[in-house]
Amino acid sequence: MNNVTLNNGVQMPILGFGVFQIPEEETQAAVEAALAAGYRHLDTAASYGNEAAVGAAIKASGIAREDLFVTTKLWIQHAPTGSVQDDTRRAFEDSLRRLGLDYLDLYLIHQPLGDYYSEWRAMQDLNRHGLARAIGVSNFHPDRLVDLIDHNEIVPAVNQIETHPFHQRAADQTLMRERGVQIESWGPFAEGKNNLFRDPVLSAIAEAQGKSVAQVVLRWLIQRDVVVIPKSVRPERMAENLDVFGFTLSDEQMGRIAALDTAASLFFDHRDPAMVSWLGGRRIGS
Repeated sequence: MNNVTLNNGVQMPILGFGVFQIPEEETQAAVEAALAAGYRHLDTAASYGNEAAVGAAIKASGIAREDLFVTTKLWIQHAPTGSVQDDTRRAFEDSLRRLGLDYLDLYLIHQPLGDYYSEWRAMQDLNRHGLARAIGVSNFHPDRLVDLIDHNEIVPAVNQIETHPFHQRAADQTLMRERGVQIESWGPFAEGKNNLFRDPVLSAIAEAQGKSVAQVVLRWLIQRDVVVIPKSVRPERMAENLDVFGFTLSDEQMGRIAALDTAASLFFDHRDPAMVSWLGGRRIGS
């Protein structure tokens, strides 16, 4: 497995296993299968409702903690019982308890909404005390990312954002690289939107390589130095998604995929007022 080196020296596997939208009752089996297939990087979130199942799979695997890289995410804190900083620490402790872990490898602010400056200050303390080896953000557009960097001590190690052939985020990645932030893709297959798995460009490249479209997409991201966390509940797909380090896309093939970019989200825009209001009002479990 190839690693990327984060801005604080922490090594992060460039390919991991995500559990977004896997039902809680199916998560433990899926994660156990992923670990058996060879994944050592797991990505979950408090809002997914399956942290405990991820933790149960880790425990059942018997894999040494130091051989795993585990990420979870902080949902928007609404300070119902005290300060946002206090509630952030409490939310972190709750995630650790559900996961059955003593520390996290990466803790992310899930949404760029609410008082995320107070959240970040609390996360900086968690990082300083070794409870979160690295801290970062998710869904931050460049303006909010730069503002957070410029007014805080610790630069986010990672920004996990929608990144796939139809929304490639090349300019965002350039800025992140300049600022020392690692880009990470969620939704690498665009959940099949725009008929991704039958796209003629991707299909032609897959045929030429003797690989699947999914493998081509993952290889394209990895060659761009993008960390990626594909999801599957099928062991054969998990194995296929791991098998992307034995071939290389040519510059010409990379260019053909680059031409697919529409520079627009296929899901939602965090700058849309209606979406901001919906996310900001959402509570965990509701």
